[in-house]
Amino acid sequence: MRTALALLTIVLVTPVLAVVVIVAALLRVPDRPGSIFDWAPRLWAGLVVRAAGVRLVLHGEERLQPFRPRVLAMNHVSWFDIFALASILQRYGFVAKAGLLRIPLFGRASRITGAIAMPRENRKAAFAAYEHAAVRIREGRSVVVCPEGTRGSTYALRPFKKGPFVLAIAAGVPVMPVAVYGTREVQPRGSFRIRAGKVHVHFLDPIETAGLAYDDRDAVARRCWIAIAEALRAHHGVDSPAPPADRVRRDGDQRDAGRPAAIGG
Repeated sequence: MRTALALLTIVLVTPVLAVVVIVAALLRVPDRPGSIFDWAPRLWAGLVVRAAGVRLVLHGEERLQPFRPRVLAMNHVSWFDIFALASILQRYGFVAKAGLLRIPLFGRASRITGAIAMPRENRKAAFAAYEHAAVRIREGRSVVVCPEGTRGSTYALRPFKKGPFVLAIAAGVPVMPVAVYGTREVQPRGSFRIRAGKVHVHFLDPIETAGLAYDDRDAVARRCWIAIAEALRAHHGVDSPAPPADRVRRDGDQRDAGRPAAIGG
């Protein structure tokens, strides 16, 4: 029942809001806080969350105020991670795999409202995508990334890729670790079935990057990994195997750039 309701909501609401956003962009409606480009994605995701029977429990949401551009780095085990955050945040853009943004109407509207396409296997295009993300940040938007790269099958945190932390340092904005729990029960990886449930979203202490340099990327990534892992353990009993002592993901910068951190794996 919940699967049918959620899918029906997506099918009915997505084209309507996408057309409204596209028309607003063509009419040059100003993109500012509280504009259609701000509330339309939140309304879209919120309707899907409600149709799915998902109740969000927020922890540390006061850390989102006052609003300032930041890189939000979250763990990723389900498509509903995306719906959960999208229904909460203001003025943000998701870094998503390029294929999602080629969907008619949805893709164009997503780009207009801040989404950033991240090619998985093209290093040069991946760097260009992060440059685009930096532009979005300078325009006053936050950027949401999944530094694990793809969805996991359990809540145990996996090693992080470095791209999101290079982005944060280059833009001079804080990294906010975000721990999400409960979405795997709503819709696990590899399943289309949706179940009602409770989803916890923990907004953790931001990690400042002002004054840091490229060589600090590993330290920032490690601090972010530890923050999310500790939140999952303390609040939900999830143990994550620690990454090797001298790296978060040291598979080489080429591999990190070749398979960048993005949503939708």
